[in-house]
Amino acid sequence: MVGFKNRYMVMEVFLDPNRDINASDDPIILTQYNLAKAVKDSVLVNYGECGLASSLGSFQIKYVNPITKLCIIRASRDEYQKVWSAVTMIRSIGNCPVLINLLDLSGSIKACKTAALKCDEAKFEQYKLVVGDRLSPDVTMHVQNCLEKIKILEH
Repeated sequence: MVGFKNRYMVMEVFLDPNRDINASDDPIILTQYNLAKAVKDSVLVNYGECGLASSLGSFQIKYVNPITKLCIIRASRDEYQKVWSAVTMIRSIGNCPVLINLLDLSGSIKACKTAALKCDEAKFEQYKLVVGDRLSPDVTMHVQNCLEKIKILEH
């Protein structure tokens, strides 16, 4: 018996690309729920109900880091291109303009975890440079918890 074949996409979300780079308050908190809703709405608009039904088979948001704006999306091997193209067509989450960029595409969760850890650590270092003295211990603890979540990801 053969298991389901999936693809894992590591993506970064850029919130409101026209705002001031030093603004520390984000207009929206990125969560699994609002990201999944935006992806499903985009698939529905661009591929219709049949496209949405076929792509929802193994679609799942596996990981979201609201600080570094990194996420991992799982889709079936047959439908990942549909999900990927729908994700790149998302222009807003809630009322906040966004751009979503694919960083890595992988066939296994193990390879995806490695790429996501590397990207998340680099993005957090960049975040620390931008925030500087205003970095609170709560944010650092939250990012460490997110990095631990990546390390224990399974199918």
